[in-house]
Amino acid sequence: MTDMDNSTCLELALEGERLCKAGDCRAGVAFFEAAIQAGTDDLRTLSAIYSQLGNAYFYLGEYTKAMQYHKHDLTLARTMGDRLGEAKASGNLGNTLKVMGRFDEAVLCCRRHLDISRELKDKVGEGRALYNLGNVFHAKGKHLGRLGQQDPGEFPEDVRNCLQTAVNYYEENLELMRELSDRAAQGRACGNLGNTHYLLGNFTQAIRYHQERLNIAREFGDKAAERRAHSNLGNAHIFLGEFETAAEHYKKTLLLAQDLGDRAVEAQACYSLGNTYTLLRDYPTAIDYHLRHLRIAEELMDKVGEGRACWSLGNAHAAMGNHEKALHYAQRHLEISREIGDPTGEATAQMNLADLRRTLGVDSDDLDGLGRGSSLSHGEADDDGLYGADNKANGDSVMDEEESFFETLSRFQSKRMDDQRCSLAVLDNKENQMIATHPHSANGSPSHMKEDLLDLIAGMQSRRMDEQRASLPRLPGLNNAHPDILRRLSSNTNESSGEDAATLPDENFFEMLMRCQGTRLEDQRSALPETSPRRPRGPTMPDEDFFSLIMRLQSGRLEDQRAEDPSPIITANGAIASSSSSSSSASS
Repeated sequence: MTDMDNSTCLELALEGERLCKAGDCRAGVAFFEAAIQAGTDDLRTLSAIYSQLGNAYFYLGEYTKAMQYHKHDLTLARTMGDRLGEAKASGNLGNTLKVMGRFDEAVLCCRRHLDISRELKDKVGEGRALYNLGNVFHAKGKHLGRLGQQDPGEFPEDVRNCLQTAVNYYEENLELMRELSDRAAQGRACGNLGNTHYLLGNFTQAIRYHQERLNIAREFGDKAAERRAHSNLGNAHIFLGEFETAAEHYKKTLLLAQDLGDRAVEAQACYSLGNTYTLLRDYPTAIDYHLRHLRIAEELMDKVGEGRACWSLGNAHAAMGNHEKALHYAQRHLEISREIGDPTGEATAQMNLADLRRTLGVDSDDLDGLGRGSSLSHGEADDDGLYGADNKANGDSVMDEEESFFETLSRFQSKRMDDQRCSLAVLDNKENQMIATHPHSANGSPSHMKEDLLDLIAGMQSRRMDEQRASLPRLPGLNNAHPDILRRLSSNTNESSGEDAATLPDENFFEMLMRCQGTRLEDQRSALPETSPRRPRGPTMPDEDFFSLIMRLQSGRLEDQRAEDPSPIITANGAIASSSSSSSSASS
């Protein structure tokens, strides 16, 4: 390996880093890969390249590649005895495994990051490790919770334990960030504490943390974080039955979405407001907001959002006694549900149409055989509403066939140990062929054969040991034959060759994670990941777990109010209720 090769590798890597910082990670990856092709014999430079490549692939959503490069980085850090590098690589790997749904491995990596950071008295690293551990347990709890349809505060014990563990780590992180006067990090911790308390059903505590998150976002002029905080505050107030307060927060969410030019989030805010005013039984206002949602969904060609808006508009018009308009929107809902392949939405629309036909006295033959062929009950149509925030990070089944992280890291060592056990298995080589072909030669006595066999084994084992001295798994871009590298790998210490090796500035993976995962970590609105088969979710649809819960929270009111007005309407679950009933526009 020449100095020119090292220089070329470093120049390519620096350009890759520049491109990644500028936001062009795809081009940056190309330069990093070219740097690896050029190769280097400097472990620190190569470690930095691996770290950068892992970060870039993570940002691009290619988590398998990200995991592989962070594993390479961890291997090199351990080889060099670089404890700080090992801590950072472990943290990066833990974050990647978390997004892939490999939570137990992620916990081990993040705890290693925490232990080393505390050993080195690295407070910043300790804070990041605590935050990452909170994220892992938060994600694991949501993953377990999505297997059922429980509401916040009603999850099984294993889910609650995960969420409470997340709270504990987030609180430790928040305390440390206050000690370090890191306001931005405090804001992130508060946002996640609010979301986790929300899932635990601690809505008052959730509001307290989201309010602090809002205050910190305002300090930084971070309108996106401010918008998320208002949305989360609206959700929590809904669960406390404080609908007017929730509406005020959603209105601020809407204004901020308009300031940010985010049409999809603007539509989500309109949908939330439509549902909230339905709970307040202000149906004209609810209709106005649902119409705004519908227009944006059509503009963005979001068929899921269109269907949901039509469903909500049908319910609101039915509540006002406008049964013809309700019938029109129910028919559109049915058509869209069939178009997008949403069987639950189709069943809901069929039931609503059947009820409306009876109310209007319309012949059932006039509406394409509605109300037939569905085995779903009225309640099942609105019982999901669970959603996975930006879940391209989730990857629960992507890595089922991948070998475990620890097997990968230890595989090359275990092979050495297995190879050196002096196994007597006969190999198909020339020496063995000679013994097998001439078993009764002049020197073929048992004693001579035994000596020959032992000599053969010794020769074979010595060659293996020579070949395996200070070897690493195949690491792209590394010239393993360089004597200096061999010495360093053999001793596995942090001793350098005495030269001032060129290094790359280490990209702060935590910040990249914040950019990539910002909406996952803070904009998840305390919702649970969605599993199939479930209803499709479009970009104009907000997180829905709280809307499905609204239906059950309001069910008592619906029953109590059925006798107030004999005029029939269609409720959100397809049943007939009085015109004064609250008809929440939950998801279909």
